[in-house]
Amino acid sequence: MENFRPFESEKPKRKRKRKIENKGTLLGIPYYVILIGLIIIPLVLIFFYSITVYEGNMFYKLTLEHFQNFFKQGSFVRTMLDSIKIALITTAVCLLIGYPAAYLISKQSPKVQAILILAVTVPMWINLLILTTAWVQILDLINPKLLGTDFAIIIGMVNIYLPFMILPIYSVLTRINPRLYEAAADLGANSFRTFMRVTLPLSIGGVLSGITMVLLPAATTIVIPNKLGLGRYLIGSLIEDRFFQAGNWNEGAAIAIILASIIMILIVFTRRFDKVSEVEKDDV
Repeated sequence: MENFRPFESEKPKRKRKRKIENKGTLLGIPYYVILIGLIIIPLVLIFFYSITVYEGNMFYKLTLEHFQNFFKQGSFVRTMLDSIKIALITTAVCLLIGYPAAYLISKQSPKVQAILILAVTVPMWINLLILTTAWVQILDLINPKLLGTDFAIIIGMVNIYLPFMILPIYSVLTRINPRLYEAAADLGANSFRTFMRVTLPLSIGGVLSGITMVLLPAATTIVIPNKLGLGRYLIGSLIEDRFFQAGNWNEGAAIAIILASIIMILIVFTRRFDKVSEVEKDDV
């Protein structure tokens, strides 16, 4: 019987583990309610509208004509491609600025880091319309011809969405185990090789999160192209018009699904570069 005592001692641990799991489940209920109510249900409705048509005021008929109509309209396709091009350029510029900024911030003392992160997040506190209007006035003073160009739209987007690139990269960089840097130094790696072999690979997860957080809103924004683009008609405006101006919810939903699919393909493609699934700092 003495041989079975170690197994008996595991029972209290299992009970405690179950209690913790049950508490975690209960605490997660509000999250699941928000997830289902604000994300899943709207997505299901959008997809339903995109593949149905209301016939005879009696029933819905499954159809793909809304997707076909989109690709038949050359102006719609050009608007989609134009929007994605601007969103990709915006994301690339945010990455080129955001990664060095996040890296430099992560190398500072904790107090300085807090101040710099506060400075980075300040634009997020200001209303989007106010920020965009301010850029309209700035560019108008520099050169009025800049307004209405891709450059003006990209400048406004970078200013507004840059924090969404910096913060996830900074978060990952600060979680990298310092012992890895010590090990690299012991092996004779200089600063450049340490960055290329340790820092960069381990920060890819933050880079991909930043790309996702910038690419999605940049591709669908309405206010920035309207103000800085002087009424520039991009995909966000097209979807809004289909829903509210034309009153064609089915076509608007189909366009939204097409855009979401393209963005998801781009995100899945970039995720293939994430060879490190998690980076946790050693607390020991």
